[in-house]
Parts: sequence; structure tokens; C-alpha cells
Amino acid sequence: MTEQTTLLTAVDRADRLHVRLNRPDVRNAIDERMVAELHAVCEELEASPRILILSGAGGVFASGADIAELLERGSADALAGINSALFVRIAALPLPVIAAIDGWALGGGAELAYAADFRIASSTARIGNPETSLGILAAAGASWRLAELVGEPLAKEILLAGRILTADEALAVRLVTEVHPPEGLDAAADALADRLASQDPQALRLTKQVFHAARGAHPIVDNEAQAILFEAPAKRDRMMAFLERKKR
Repeated sequence: MTEQTTLLTAVDRADRLHVRLNRPDVRNAIDERMVAELHAVCEELEASPRILILSGAGGVFASGADIAELLERGSADALAGINSALFVRIAALPLPVIAAIDGWALGGGAELAYAADFRIASSTARIGNPETSLGILAAAGASWRLAELVGEPLAKEILLAGRILTADEALAVRLVTEVHPPEGLDAAADALADRLASQDPQALRLTKQVFHAARGAHPIVDNEAQAILFEAPAKRDRMMAFLERKKR
């Protein structure tokens, strides 16, 4: 992995990687250096799949893309999809991604969280997409992911009217699945990762692939994935262990 200047990476457990956005002087705004470093994280996790936990340093997840950089970008930069390509790659990682949202998750920061498989929040979380107030649009996934996550009416309120959701509001619409005190957020992310890690890794990977397959691909992709798992040693081992527990 490339040397990191915008991320803090912890490898406390073999089954997960905890990556913390770390540009506290600009509230963890996502710049091109951070994008490059997150691509390197993806490369590592594609080669050696583990659960990814994303969080932010200093009580903020990410305040958005770096406005100083955005100010200088032109049409070629937009067409290059600098942030959107990264977030698509994060969403496609083999094993689940958890976004642990503390404080602000705005603009590109919110879109990074939308790309995760799970979002949990601290009570201080504030989530939204104020891009239109800056004369741009949320082009790194929010324009299509957000409607899938919370429905069209609320997505339009966030994207067009600049509504910012509190943690409790995000929980009520299931944009996040848990809310914790800020000091308990990391432990909650690890607890969720523990539950994921207790599953069979190959079953997790294939379930994620099937879940995100195009609608027209079903049920063929389901059957093909199940065929692989039916022949895997883990299926017999786990089912035999289940039957043994039932006998007790």
C-alpha cells in the first residue's frame, strides 16, 4: 500500500481493516490524495478480502469533497469521475463495508457513506448533500443511490432542497441502522464486524454479488452461486455443526 498521509489504517484483527479519514484541519474533506490512498486500500482488499470499516478522525466523518480542489476542476475532471469511480470500487469490494458516521457526512462524504453496505452513526451525525447550493450536483452516487436507500421523495428533499438529516432522522428512514454515543461508535462498528466475520466468508462474498446483480440476471446468478456453495467444504462443516447443536 502507498504511504498514507490522509488516512489512518488499523489492522487490529485479521478479518478487518479500519480506515479512518484523517484531514482534521479541513474536517476530513476528500481531496485527490485521499482518493488515491483509498484506491490503494481497495487494491489491497480486492487482493486480500477483509471487512472494511470507514470512519473519520476528529469527530467528523467527512465534510465533503475538497472545495478548494473543486473550484479549479473543469469538464474533463467531471467526466473522469474522480470520486464516483472510487465509490463504485468501494461498493464492489468483495466483503462488506461499514461506514461509522460521526459528526458531519456531507456532499462527497455522504456519498462515500452511501457506497457502504452498512451505515451506523453517532448521535452527533448530520448527513446530507448541499451540492446544489454550490452550483454543482451530487455526482458521485447520491443522485441514484440515495433514492434506492431512502425513497424518491426524501432523496429529492435532500438533493434538491438541501435537507440535512440528524442521526435520529437517518435511523427512522433506515439510512443508518444503529445510533450510538460518539465514544461508543468504534466499538459498535467492531461489534457489527464481529457478526459479519462469524459468517462463512465465501457465502458472504457470493451473497453480496448476487444482491447487487442486475434484476434480469436472477435467478440464474442465485443458482450459480448456490451451486458453488453447495460443493464447498464450509457448507458441510457448518451444517453438521448446526445439526450437532440441535442434538444437545
